[in-house]
Amino acid sequence: MKKLLLLSLLTTLCIACEDYLDREPYDYTSAGFYKTEEAIELGLTGVYYNMYLDVYNFGYMVPNYIFLDQFTGMAFERNDAPPTIGAGGGLDQNNARVLQWWRTWYTLIARANALIYGSKDYINGLSDKALQYIAEARVLRAFAYYNLISTYGDVPFFDRPVTVEQYHTPRTSKTTILDFILNETADAAKNLEWTAPSRGRMDKAAAHGLRARAALLGGSLNYGGRATDYFKIAAAAADTVIGRRTLANCYEDLFTTTGQTKADVRSELIIEVMYSLDGTRRTHLIGFGSASRFHGQTLRHPSTLLADTYECTDGKRIDESPLYDPKHPQRNRDPRFRATLRMHGDTCVSNTTGAENGKIKVILNAYDDNTKQYDYSTDTWKTVTNMDINSGAAWTSFTIMGAGYIWHKMTGDSVESIQASTIHFPVMRYAELLLTYAEAKIELNELDQSVYDAINAVRRRVGMPDVSSDRIGDITKMKQLVRRERKVELALEGLHFVDMRRWGIGDLENEHDSYGIPLKEYGGYEGMTEKPNFKTTDRHDLNDIANYEAYKHKLRSAIPGRFWDSKFELWPIPQQEIFLNPALEPNPGYVN
Repeated sequence: MKKLLLLSLLTTLCIACEDYLDREPYDYTSAGFYKTEEAIELGLTGVYYNMYLDVYNFGYMVPNYIFLDQFTGMAFERNDAPPTIGAGGGLDQNNARVLQWWRTWYTLIARANALIYGSKDYINGLSDKALQYIAEARVLRAFAYYNLISTYGDVPFFDRPVTVEQYHTPRTSKTTILDFILNETADAAKNLEWTAPSRGRMDKAAAHGLRARAALLGGSLNYGGRATDYFKIAAAAADTVIGRRTLANCYEDLFTTTGQTKADVRSELIIEVMYSLDGTRRTHLIGFGSASRFHGQTLRHPSTLLADTYECTDGKRIDESPLYDPKHPQRNRDPRFRATLRMHGDTCVSNTTGAENGKIKVILNAYDDNTKQYDYSTDTWKTVTNMDINSGAAWTSFTIMGAGYIWHKMTGDSVESIQASTIHFPVMRYAELLLTYAEAKIELNELDQSVYDAINAVRRRVGMPDVSSDRIGDITKMKQLVRRERKVELALEGLHFVDMRRWGIGDLENEHDSYGIPLKEYGGYEGMTEKPNFKTTDRHDLNDIANYEAYKHKLRSAIPGRFWDSKFELWPIPQQEIFLNPALEPNPGYVN
């Protein structure tokens, strides 16, 4: 009977909520459910459920993090119309993804609160394993609050199951919530191992990593006028993890099913959204929605701004390097360019079934009616109709709707079906913490060898040169470099969404159309001689924001009329939530 009651509770916890607090009847926690290790483990499964499964509901069986970069100038969706910032069109209080993001995290918070508060009276008699489970729930709850304050600013705050009266509460200061996150993660880490025995669970590295990420946010945006304090916390928290985990040997292994089975990759992947074909089938469509029309749909597109951020192999930006060739932009580039992007002339390999007969290898062609496809049965190349130009859905392709690039990251795995991928999505990696440590120290004006070592470790992994001598001791150049590294190292992993706001560059990234491939009437790539201008202003230069105005007539405009409004610094409070809780005030610039 006890087992049946616990399973009934877990089922209740996993039912989707009708409002943002997913309110739990207090009887569940007062009836003594969370007084055993078994009960707490089951309850924790309900908390993880929201992070690892409910994200499917954000659209197209894709984890919600994948959409975040689409709200920046580094990427866009094919249906970004009207031409404003944000996946799926207008960023306003009725945007479905803005609402889903809010409800996803408040549902997790409600489930975590039920477990944490419901077990508090039994803490002294619980096993070490039960205390570990509670600590995991605390880190997950802190992660949810980080995602809320980094997008909406001040939000309602609850650390226990709520009453009906508490449900109608105003917003709490983001600084107060940030301090809660920092204290919670530091305290919860005491009951966690450095690497979780079960992959996909919160551990000590995740707790300190989240602490570093959250403090970097507070420092960059000067929460409560305490920027210095928060940068110090960010550096210290990241430094706590440095040396406890390691970088994967091969960058591309981080984003393939085969690569993710390796021990060195496991060490780098600190927080993951897990997928599997075993047991409870959990798959996603990240690759299918980012690929050429030969392999899938083209829903999400990387921008030229991102592509032009990658250095040449000499460690110089493309406007400064003699190695850069506008006719062949993919040559002589940081290896992460080809690990992340594909473009005209590149070979793409994928699998549409997971079997040998599902393998497709094709040469991307942005201009011609036909292209080359590899025939695996005869081991020869053959001429075929170019699906990115002539198919019925070609209007969505990388050349017609996009900027001329497709995502290769989490897309180019030929082992399993692109329509049922089990590549784990990286939410936090050791590389991020190395760069967080470096950025926090740079912001503190504390340049020392540890800063250069952290950045060099990330660059050396892909064969890029160490920090150049002209940057040593130069705060501005080091700030530029660490921002560049975060863009190219962590592209498509959802982190630039917050970085763009931390650095205050949303206006720069979205001030012009999102320009794309060279037009055929001007000779396509073969007719290109120009390089983008990165020095429109000092801010453009610092943040590697390319400007194409001098030769924009030669380029396709992928998102004509794209613009930025200062209100986009924060997402709007969802209108449905304001209806439910009139005490919620809209964010500046948004009206009811």
